[in-house]
Amino acid sequence: MEEKYVSIGKAAKMLGVSIGALRKWEENGLLTPERTPTGHRRYRVAELQKIMHEKNESPSITCAIYARVSTKKQEDAGNLDRQTGRLCAYAAKQGWPIFAVISDTASGLNEHRPGLQKVLQMVARREASVVLVEDKDRLARFGFSYLESFVEAFAGRIVLMDHEEKDDQQELVEDLIAITTSFSARIYAKRGGKKLVEVVRSTLQDPVTGVESE
Repeated sequence: MEEKYVSIGKAAKMLGVSIGALRKWEENGLLTPERTPTGHRRYRVAELQKIMHEKNESPSITCAIYARVSTKKQEDAGNLDRQTGRLCAYAAKQGWPIFAVISDTASGLNEHRPGLQKVLQMVARREASVVLVEDKDRLARFGFSYLESFVEAFAGRIVLMDHEEKDDQQELVEDLIAITTSFSARIYAKRGGKKLVEVVRSTLQDPVTGVESE
């Protein structure tokens, strides 16, 4: 009986992952497709069905919760604890066992956050199959799609809770100040960069009251 093969698009749909994830799986040696004479990927249906069966038979989802605020002031005000509480309640409602609760107090523009690195390591070690965050900005201001591709490459997924009451205007201001500090320090040296940050902070204040937006 002739074996059946499908394209990368159909394979991704069968497994419930993105095409980018399948390419990452191939790079990591997790799933290697056949190639047509013209170089197109073809996946054995039998192999895909085996993976689907293993996914259905696998233990329940393990969840890594990630929370973040930009400043120590926000952490001291209880924002981080409340965010973590909402995430834990959401995971419990879904019936997901919580493997770890990780948090950072740092700008969303900082890609070297220790908490974020811990979460990615858990995903790479297959300790967590779901990364739960309130929204994209909590994980990263920019480059969310790259993080999503990384998680999918290890057969995981990012779940956004999308907390509608969030008002992060002030946090965005802090993140803009953080990136200004970083670049100005490189360009103008520490002293000049400090002056530029003061100008940016002043510019971001409310034009009427002169007070930073809450």
